[in-house]
Amino acid sequence: MALQILENNGTFYLKGSIDTSTSQSLISHFKHTVGIIKEVTVNIDKVTMIDANGVTALKKLFLTALNNKKIFSIVGYGCKDLYNDFNAPSAA
Repeated sequence: MALQILENNGTFYLKGSIDTSTSQSLISHFKHTVGIIKEVTVNIDKVTMIDANGVTALKKLFLTALNNKKIFSIVGYGCKDLYNDFNAPSAA
């Protein structure tokens, strides 16, 4: 399924799958608009599936926001799983 991205006042509403076929377009879209907003919120309520590439893409969005001194939040159903992934210790 394709990924729809709607933006309203710094909130990105995602609908569809964040996977290998959609993660690059999400990153490109985000990088294009992050420079003009102060606070970034990604709403994943309508995301039907996130694979490993999708999680990596969300991590890249976080790093992009951080590098641009933006506040970054992910909200919606499934956030706890992403939170756990973001905070999981890396294997050496």
